[in-house]
Amino acid sequence: MTGRRPDGYHVLDSLVVFAGIADLLTATAAADLSLEIDGPCAAGLSPGEDNLVCRAARALAREAGCAPWAALRLTKTLPQAAGLGGGSADAAATLRLLGRLWGLGGTDAPAAFLAVKLAIELGADVPVCLAGQPARMSGIGETLAPAPALPPFGLCLVNPGMPVPTAPVFAARRGPFSPPARLPRGWPDAASLAADLGRLGNDLEAPAIALCPAIRPVLAALDCQPGCLLARVSGSGATCFGLFPDPASAAEAAKALARPGWWCWGGGLAGQTWVSSSKLPGSKFPGSKPP
Repeated sequence: MTGRRPDGYHVLDSLVVFAGIADLLTATAAADLSLEIDGPCAAGLSPGEDNLVCRAARALAREAGCAPWAALRLTKTLPQAAGLGGGSADAAATLRLLGRLWGLGGTDAPAAFLAVKLAIELGADVPVCLAGQPARMSGIGETLAPAPALPPFGLCLVNPGMPVPTAPVFAARRGPFSPPARLPRGWPDAASLAADLGRLGNDLEAPAIALCPAIRPVLAALDCQPGCLLARVSGSGATCFGLFPDPASAAEAAKALARPGWWCWGGGLAGQTWVSSSKLPGSKFPGSKPP
């Protein structure tokens, strides 16, 4: 983070990529608006009015001047309150799906007229999830620029099975803010990407660990995996990511790290292959947003 505005919002500076794992949202025509939730990480998640999917649907209907109608089903694969942007990605998917279902000008309409007005209203990560491309995110989430050219690399995501709500982590942050990161136009390989990111930091990592000490052994376990180039907390936690030379080595790390209580996934960015996951049925445990 590079600062804090007078209204209390923090000014962000994040490199956002999309891992090859996500929740699934479907929408079909119905007389009114409803939401059903299933999936390995659905336990404890309410389909009520406060759900971000429902909020996105009603906000879109309000802007479009229509009554909200759709039968929505969310299959929750990503841990909740995990620092992966899963809820934000679900909200962005809602805007896209319902924009098409309700005939609001085609598939580009949400990106054209909702990205700032509705997406940022729903959450800081929703605009970048609506765009759906690797990006440099700044401001309070509303300012997006293309990410530097990314080399092939792998990601291993590990969550200790504990939700960490974002607001308390931001509130617990102390100390000076960081200057905006200076990044190259691109990286030739995963090692140079990890080296540059290793010289930077996540200002939310220390408060996240203070609120959830279980993060520390996750970072240590990732760091010990063969081929791990960098291990850090993703967003506000508690999920951590390990950066690997390729998706295959990240998938192997996910297999090695699987243990009771932990959620693990390894692979590449969206559209790549070589994925492996350890899903915990019945666990209270992103769209994804590492690192």
